[in-house]
Amino acid sequence: MGGDVERRKEPRKKVNWPITIIAEHGTIEGEIRNAGVEGLFVFCDEPLSLNQTYRMSIVAGKNSAIGVSGRVVRAEAYCIAEDDTAFGIGVCLVEISQEDREILKGILAGL
Repeated sequence: MGGDVERRKEPRKKVNWPITIIAEHGTIEGEIRNAGVEGLFVFCDEPLSLNQTYRMSIVAGKNSAIGVSGRVVRAEAYCIAEDDTAFGIGVCLVEISQEDREILKGILAGL
């Protein structure tokens, strides 16, 4: 049997959406690689602290920005080249308005 058990309640869709993360030292730009109404997987150039909650702004396709708060539940470093490291961040959405949740759900349903 495989070691990876899917624990997500909602399926994720592959996307390439920009995201801005608000950290103590400023903003971090990244790209969402997969998204669902409960969470995201983000690639960015700076690490984020595990179990820390951050404010984030998602631009889903051609839509307006969606503001959320997300807690980092997974963080991995990926070496792309000798000097270039990207960080893969698993985020659980902990705060999103009902209106934005419905907007996100509708966008994902159309993919």
